[in-house]
Amino acid sequence: MALLETRGITKTFGALRAVDDVSLTVEEGTIHSIIGPNGAGKTTLFNMLAGVYPPTAGRVVYRGNDITSLKVYERSRIGIGRSFQITSIFPELTVRENVRLAVQSRGKKGFSMLRKASDLEEVEVKTTKILTEMGLEGFESQNAGTIPYGSQRSLEVAIAVATEPILLLLDEPTSGMTPEDAQKMSDLIRRISTGYTTVLIEHHMSVVMSISDRVTVLHQGSVIAEGDPETVQRNDDVLKAYLGEEKAW
Repeated sequence: MALLETRGITKTFGALRAVDDVSLTVEEGTIHSIIGPNGAGKTTLFNMLAGVYPPTAGRVVYRGNDITSLKVYERSRIGIGRSFQITSIFPELTVRENVRLAVQSRGKKGFSMLRKASDLEEVEVKTTKILTEMGLEGFESQNAGTIPYGSQRSLEVAIAVATEPILLLLDEPTSGMTPEDAQKMSDLIRRISTGYTTVLIEHHMSVVMSISDRVTVLHQGSVIAEGDPETVQRNDDVLKAYLGEEKAW
């Protein structure tokens, strides 16, 4: 069942056609990766899914509803959470405070000073649960800006998860990571994706091929291949787009 679709989505910046007539279907309960060489249009497409950019043409459909005109915060309210290519945490707050704020943002009374003690206890319990799931147990009381980079990336995913998404958008979650941290992030995504539909942009092919159910390949703004990881790896157009030769992996 399709959770998210784009129908002929296009984005132009002046004379530049960054995304060209892309139709994409993301099935519920899957990990769907979007890959492509530099300048392929991945980030522009991702930003249209998240509501950062309005498309020049085409539509974005979520759970059967046209959400093309919805803003980022409006998409968040209907269950679309995202992380960013560059870490977007509150560095002066503790790790726990970062996650707790995200949890509170989804409460019925938000940040009301008149909340019952039981409501606050529920927030704390959920915050602890998320910190444990993300492997951040030892960092709760540390300022977010002081923990290792790999853990900061995990914290960003934790913040996205705390907003109770149905669809989780991850923008290059292993960007800047060591191979060891990238493997940890890969394991984390695989573990948490049992509860979410996940769309990610990723440049580490080992990560993409090990965790994805489906892969869409962009080149010069257009889709040149789509399928399961094994099929995509054997596609001649994909190999040529990446390296201009017959071997890319």
